[in-house]
Amino acid sequence: MSESITELIRRTAPEELNDHNLVPQKVVEGVLYEKKPARTAAGKVVDKLYNAWITLDNPKQYNSYTTDMVKGVILAFRAASNARDVNAVVFTGAGDKAFCTGGNTKEYAEYYARNPQEYRQYMRLFNDMVSSILGCDKPVICRVNGMRIGGGQEIGMATDFTVAQDLANFGQAGPKHGSAAIGGATDFLPLMIGCEQAMVSATLCEAFSAHKAYRLGICHDIVPALKIDGKFIANPAVITDRYLDEYGRIIHGEFKTGEAAAAARKLIKEGEIDLSLLDEKVEALCAKLLATFPECMTKSLEELRKPKLTAWNLNKENSRAWLALNMMNEANLGFRAFNEGNKEVGREIDFIKLRQALAVGTPWTPALIESLIPGKGK
Repeated sequence: MSESITELIRRTAPEELNDHNLVPQKVVEGVLYEKKPARTAAGKVVDKLYNAWITLDNPKQYNSYTTDMVKGVILAFRAASNARDVNAVVFTGAGDKAFCTGGNTKEYAEYYARNPQEYRQYMRLFNDMVSSILGCDKPVICRVNGMRIGGGQEIGMATDFTVAQDLANFGQAGPKHGSAAIGGATDFLPLMIGCEQAMVSATLCEAFSAHKAYRLGICHDIVPALKIDGKFIANPAVITDRYLDEYGRIIHGEFKTGEAAAAARKLIKEGEIDLSLLDEKVEALCAKLLATFPECMTKSLEELRKPKLTAWNLNKENSRAWLALNMMNEANLGFRAFNEGNKEVGREIDFIKLRQALAVGTPWTPALIESLIPGKGK
């Protein structure tokens, strides 16, 4: 009579296993690491198996990541990847406003601006963060609890699956704020949504809805999060039904405009945000991943990530160098404008005045930068 799996484990499991982490897991301010019990598709808790939740915990600044937080994310993904008892990784943000809006603009503007050598070292950490996601031995789910913008979109696209609440917006910041989306977006977007839509997102920097993200194939699934009178409804700010506009174009997932948009914003403000359906959808996906051979899963991930990894590894180092040098002029101006501006004066520079100045050969000087900071120039 064959012995039970419980008896086999008790008899053959070694008493002590090697630790493959570089350093012991530690608490880093702004990054939460938690192992939550894994569940079956029927909702039954599985003994001694977990899903690792990595949470960006900086909600007051829309979960933008500081230098220390980047280090924390790297350590968390290494820990989750090495954990023998972890089934899948859920990467998310605190609260219901944002998954992540990218690098911390305050830190960028007040520390890294005009210090390219410092920003170059920071970008080494950022590159390692993206690589830690792409190299994780476990499937990674991006739980999009709110905005996924800029660098947040880039680290989100490095994951394997995206599940979003449908009030979330996706997009890049790039040329609107003094940078280029070369922290992953220019590598991943053409692969994931096609060259034309990638061009639109990474150059025009216009945010798009979770519904459009789903249609474009950059999002595995979406769920409603807005409750009105106790019932979930789809994002009222978005056209969710397919129809032909006056030019014969198919519309789906586009933001409403005018009075309809104002009414939608009012309804959202009056309603309740409930992410329970999002959590249910994420747990259901984790349960599906649990019911697979673990090594076959890891090999499948490695193979399916190759297009992303090829593009990423080809470009990440020269991108790091360019981004560092760009801190001397456009990034310096763009990040400072966003950090020092406000609703009254705006957070973007006067792009026309900058282009006019450069057109006649005006050099990049501190005086030029100061003259274009919102509310300071005449």
